[in-house]
Amino acid sequence: MGKTTQHCLLLLLYLSGLVHRSAALVFWTAVVEISYINNNNDTVDKYCECGVYGRNSPLEKASGIVTLPKGDPKGCGPDLVYNRNSSSPPWIALVKRGNCTFSEKINAAKRQGAAGVVVYNVDGSGNSTTHMAHSDAAGIVAIMIGNTQGMEIVKLVKNGTDVQMLIDVGSPHGPWMDTYWFYFLSIAFFIVTAASVAYFVFISANRLYNLSMHRRTERRLKSEAKKAIGRLQVRTLKRGDEETTSDSHMCAVCIESYKPGEVVTVLTCDHIFHKACIEPWLLERRTCPMCKCDILKALGVEDETKESISADSPPDVTVITVTGGETLYEVPLTDPVSPDPERHQHRYDNRAFQGDSEAARG
Repeated sequence: MGKTTQHCLLLLLYLSGLVHRSAALVFWTAVVEISYINNNNDTVDKYCECGVYGRNSPLEKASGIVTLPKGDPKGCGPDLVYNRNSSSPPWIALVKRGNCTFSEKINAAKRQGAAGVVVYNVDGSGNSTTHMAHSDAAGIVAIMIGNTQGMEIVKLVKNGTDVQMLIDVGSPHGPWMDTYWFYFLSIAFFIVTAASVAYFVFISANRLYNLSMHRRTERRLKSEAKKAIGRLQVRTLKRGDEETTSDSHMCAVCIESYKPGEVVTVLTCDHIFHKACIEPWLLERRTCPMCKCDILKALGVEDETKESISADSPPDVTVITVTGGETLYEVPLTDPVSPDPERHQHRYDNRAFQGDSEAARG
């Protein structure tokens, strides 16, 4: 796996974890609407997005008549603390924070059939709220509002005013993010996911294309190799041939000596091999096992594109070395016609081989 792929995966995992963590930090505001009739017999409607849903509260609407607990405004205790029950019209319990847990307050109202619970903050906190947790009291709408607003409603109810309250879902917020930032993270997550998928699709398609091109090239080269093999010289060795009488002659593919009656193939470089050995080799590699001569180029089956060579550029040479790394001789492949016959003779870098050659010629 490449570094780019690893980086994409790490970024994807990071953003995925970030979005999930962000979702855990998000809290939802609550829209609180109250309606009542004042002393002048006028209907008063007040509306604000000033509540906060509890962590374990369902994000749903709730409505009913605001009801205060009997005696203790904090609504704690196992006994009946409200003058209403489930058979009454829908009602909302309004309790003060303190003395017991949020779960105990909410469960006390839930047991008597409240449609929702509103907890207002402690004295001196103004209209500030907190994100309350009540894991033991789920399944009922529960929100928190500020102390100032809560005390205003408490005074109305204590004065005998029926206050109708509607609780609705507001918008998501967090300690370090707002709605737009949450949307940005969500969009970024999906963009990175889509980019990663597109990247993998592109890489896969590119690999398939390269593999297809490679196979097509191999098929073409094998077809050309078959044509070239058909043009190579084929001989049947006879008794007395040099190849059958000398142990120094052997097939470089199977490392076996030649025997009379065997069929051999002579390559363009004059190296011979068993026909059954060399043909599979040439189909795959298309070069001589000994000197790497390309049979396609030698026989002109494959067109070559040659670059122009300047007149003063040195000729290409084939260097043949013996064990030990010393140069045996060099044979120019492209040498202009020269009247000097010495230029067409082998040039030995090893003096011992030069002496042996001169002795052989003498």
